[in-house]
Amino acid sequence: MRTSIVLSPHAAQFEAVAFKGDLSANIAKIADWGYEGVELAIRDPWLVEADELQRVVSTHGLAVPAIGTGQAWGEEGLSFTSDDPAVRAAAIGRIESHIPLAAQLNAVIIVGLIRGITPRGQTHEQSMTYLIGALQECTAAAAPAGVRFALEPLNRYETDLIHTVSDGLKLIERVGAGNLGLLLDTFHMNIEEPLIEDSIRACGDCIFHFHVADSNRWYPGAGHLNFESILEALFATGYLGFVSGEFLPLPDADTSAERSIAYLRQIWPGQQGCGTVTALREDPSP
Repeated sequence: MRTSIVLSPHAAQFEAVAFKGDLSANIAKIADWGYEGVELAIRDPWLVEADELQRVVSTHGLAVPAIGTGQAWGEEGLSFTSDDPAVRAAAIGRIESHIPLAAQLNAVIIVGLIRGITPRGQTHEQSMTYLIGALQECTAAAAPAGVRFALEPLNRYETDLIHTVSDGLKLIERVGAGNLGLLLDTFHMNIEEPLIEDSIRACGDCIFHFHVADSNRWYPGAGHLNFESILEALFATGYLGFVSGEFLPLPDADTSAERSIAYLRQIWPGQQGCGTVTALREDPSP
């Protein structure tokens, strides 16, 4: 199991990013805790200097498995499904602008909240048409560079578009691009999937990236999810990518990051007894 954690190189409003700003100091801490990778949440790739970013990451022996793009929706309102064609075009342009950085870092590009929501007065099917068209355009632009996209099913309280693994697999089929797969997130899956493990197994080789957060969106081990069983299902699919922490920085960023990696490493490969796992579940309080 290779572990990573989400970091934004700049200030960000999204709460489930544990580390924000102070790139060098945060990456040094992440490496010292034993993470093998750092997932970068980047609103606009023009805000970062790619070569310097790669130098800092490489200095600490870390990989960059994925680039998150949701801040473009949360802070700028860019959306693939807006009823404004200029906003849709800007969203597509923004995602395509991540392609050179993703190619340089060998990272997948995450399509999460930038899909947006269906605006009032627009049908769900029209939103899906816009979403499919945007994904087809982005995947076609990225294919020559060998860059892949990971579409994240999100819970019903954040969007009306693509909630479940089943929704995601149907969308992949409609887009018809070999460089489009899924990002599965245990927090969202706990809300939307009847059984997380079955949904993971249904994905097969379509899993391009994997997020972990517990049922309360705290670090793994702070809620009620059975991560031993979840990881067993994940790796049984042949998944070779990273297990990436995207959770609330509670009780604080450092504590959540340290507890997450300690918990995940101790339960996997899961040959300890139930008593060991129970003992690891800490009271999620300061």
